[in-house]
Amino acid sequence: MYTHIQIMKHTLSTLPLSNSFVSLGDSFFSRVYPTPFETPAVLIHFNTHAAELLDLDPAIYSDSKLAMDLATIFSGKKTLPGSEPIAMLYAGHQFGHYVPQLGDGRAIILGETINQRGERWEIQLKGSGLTPYSRDGDGRAVLRSTIREYLCSEAMHAMGIPTTRALCIVGSADPVYRERIEPGAMLTRLAPSHVRFGSFEVFYYRNQFEHIRKLADFVIEHHYPQLLNEQNRYAAWLECIIARTASLIAQWQAVGFSHGVMNSDNMSVLGLTIDYGPYGFMEAYDPGYICNHSDHHGRYAYGQQPDIGLFNLSCFAQAILPLLSEEPEQAVEIAKDKLAQYYSFYIEQYALRMRAKLGLQDSHGGDEQLVKDLFALMADDKVDFTILFRRLSEFSTHDNVNNNIVRDLFVQREAFDQWADRYKARLLTESSLDEARSKTMKQVNPKYILRNYMAEIAIRKAEDENDYSEIGRLLDLLHNPFDEQPEHEHYAGFPPDWAGSISVSCSS
Repeated sequence: MYTHIQIMKHTLSTLPLSNSFVSLGDSFFSRVYPTPFETPAVLIHFNTHAAELLDLDPAIYSDSKLAMDLATIFSGKKTLPGSEPIAMLYAGHQFGHYVPQLGDGRAIILGETINQRGERWEIQLKGSGLTPYSRDGDGRAVLRSTIREYLCSEAMHAMGIPTTRALCIVGSADPVYRERIEPGAMLTRLAPSHVRFGSFEVFYYRNQFEHIRKLADFVIEHHYPQLLNEQNRYAAWLECIIARTASLIAQWQAVGFSHGVMNSDNMSVLGLTIDYGPYGFMEAYDPGYICNHSDHHGRYAYGQQPDIGLFNLSCFAQAILPLLSEEPEQAVEIAKDKLAQYYSFYIEQYALRMRAKLGLQDSHGGDEQLVKDLFALMADDKVDFTILFRRLSEFSTHDNVNNNIVRDLFVQREAFDQWADRYKARLLTESSLDEARSKTMKQVNPKYILRNYMAEIAIRKAEDENDYSEIGRLLDLLHNPFDEQPEHEHYAGFPPDWAGSISVSCSS
């Protein structure tokens, strides 16, 4: 007999908050409080799905007085009981070059809570003002970038891709100066941990090896407890992080997602998608797709992401060399052996996901070539990535009429027909049934993704009209990306012509 656990819903005043990270000592962070907006804060949107992670009562959003409390707290004007706000220290390789000190320049962790399911969640304000790591920045975030991260992190979660989560957006009329003057906003971000590869790099390059060990022990104790009794737990931990990162990037590739700024300080030790900036979901298939117009050399192009994953893991492995062995040469060999597994992890995870996208149950020798040939056709004809795979979910092994909706996406019709004949033959080797296969394929091939133009519409309404309804509409849509939603069918179509003029950069 199963017992139903009664989850007690918290209000903000009863949310049990602490901060275990401060136990590491002041070398790992700076104590700093958020800087509230000068003009009154407004609660722009509250995500009840993420509120469940904190056992928060969703009713606090619908109550006007409690909603005001949300705006006050998540704009940094009022401190939650038990909060110990900090900005984390880290370094990192940015566009391939080591930067000796970065840190949370516009983000402050308020504290953490452990929900009644035993999950640990750090609560962070992004855009919360100056910290000791702000360098020449102002510590603020603009409404535009905040809406983009709010929507995309939730869209990624709904597709089953590990990510930080987003609780709410709070905005104000305070001006923020970027390429133009824009309204400011703060995002409340949730993650089990915000520790990243660069959190270890900073101490390696400072020769503070005991700090590396202390931080590693903290991360393992809280997030990898299964490794505590391993003979060389640091080597086992490195392998876990390599496997998680490989899996994460395979998931990105499988939905056409480009991160845009895969610096080592933007890589999570938990294998989460973190720090959404100039991201983009690829539309017309192009392995050279660059979503960040600041990436002039295409370092972080879509097709480069698997290789950049290995580069960043190499930076991380170097940073923890002192933990792997007391003998430097042996430590290097251990790191090399672990890193050598990366591509096998990645290829396995990517192949698994591509078979699922094609509705294939088993692995056959020609599957990799079948996928490569499809992508080559898509690249030549600039076929929309998401629409292609969703339509392919309707492919029939006995009725070519159904297959015309896929064929019509291609200019090279005969070339597609040849590929389709091979695909059909491959399906028949498994005695694949159209209806059952269609159902399973639609559970992995999203109908709805967050295209840039969709976010842009929400941003323009918010900035120009103080109309935040499109944020909620898109959030509801993206929480169910695989479902048929007839009332939102227009979001599943091709992007409008004007979408090609949208440009995103590191300030986005």
